[in-house]
Amino acid sequence: MDTYRIDSHKLIYHPRRVADWLDGKDIFPLYMEISPYGGCNHRCIFCALDYLKYNPTHLDTEVLKSFLEEISVRGVKSVMFAGEGEPLLHKDTSELVIYAKSCNLDVAITTNGVLLSKRLLNEILPHLSWLRISLDAGTRKTYSFIHRTNPKDFDKVIGNIKEAIQLKKEKGYLCTVGVQLLLLNENYKEVPMLAEILSSIGTDYLIVKPYSQHPSSINRLKPQLDYERLLFLKEELRNRERENFKIIFRKNTMLKIGERRPYKKCFGLSFWAYLTSKGDLFACSAFLGDERFCYGNIYQNSFPKIWEGEKRREIMKMMESEWNIENCREMCRLDEINRYLWNLKNPPLHVNFI
Repeated sequence: MDTYRIDSHKLIYHPRRVADWLDGKDIFPLYMEISPYGGCNHRCIFCALDYLKYNPTHLDTEVLKSFLEEISVRGVKSVMFAGEGEPLLHKDTSELVIYAKSCNLDVAITTNGVLLSKRLLNEILPHLSWLRISLDAGTRKTYSFIHRTNPKDFDKVIGNIKEAIQLKKEKGYLCTVGVQLLLLNENYKEVPMLAEILSSIGTDYLIVKPYSQHPSSINRLKPQLDYERLLFLKEELRNRERENFKIIFRKNTMLKIGERRPYKKCFGLSFWAYLTSKGDLFACSAFLGDERFCYGNIYQNSFPKIWEGEKRREIMKMMESEWNIENCREMCRLDEINRYLWNLKNPPLHVNFI
């Protein structure tokens, strides 16, 4: 059961911001993704951002802290540390999480989980809304192949998840601890096995999501799965759910593969942004490195100057009048939000008959 609305969207819980947008106001975003570090300790076969070369660049701690202050004051509600690399490789991860929370931001981390030491967990768990670990197999052998890493990392990550769950229970922390699996030819038979492992150690949820090819990625996974053929897994996994362990099988997203988008413009860019490890603020994470989508750089300008600047106005104008939505990545992160906003802008007949 998707109690977290992961296979949908949560923009409906921010009606005032949406109303301002509908009225034509230039709003600030609700949510941002931040990449503290560009390098990575894994080389996953599905990595969409391999074309960025895993450069070990990192955001300066003090510059990022100033940025966190600026976005909080302007109404940003949440940040997720993830990005084009492994966020926990940043040496000041704990300091940044604690500082972001002190700025009244909800904070989350997506990580491969290898570096989740007991010390780090003690420092960050009290301040996180959720912690999500990418774990794409149910056995050491398959994990090693998919993540292109030592098989021992599988045991290490499972141990780190277990440590996080125990610490959460002991201290009464509210942080949700979950796992995400990208469903591939190489791992689909192991999903029930992973679900059993995660349930046994008290994980809050397992997300099973489909793969989509990034247009710039060097990796090419072929043949891709026929996800309709694998929908039986949803029913099989339902039997492995427990009261405190949910399995979010992203059937809604899987069924949209190959479907023509029901909207003609990307409206979601007003509600989010992506900060790279080099300090570039991007409109869309599917076009990292493409200067057409870069608003500016936080080492050169403050967040308000970037967001209210000429370059962002030009990008939004391009998306409004010139951009062909078919150039976007299939299963875009903002797809559900765009469907919602498009319907608000283009209502069907008889909407007053509620």
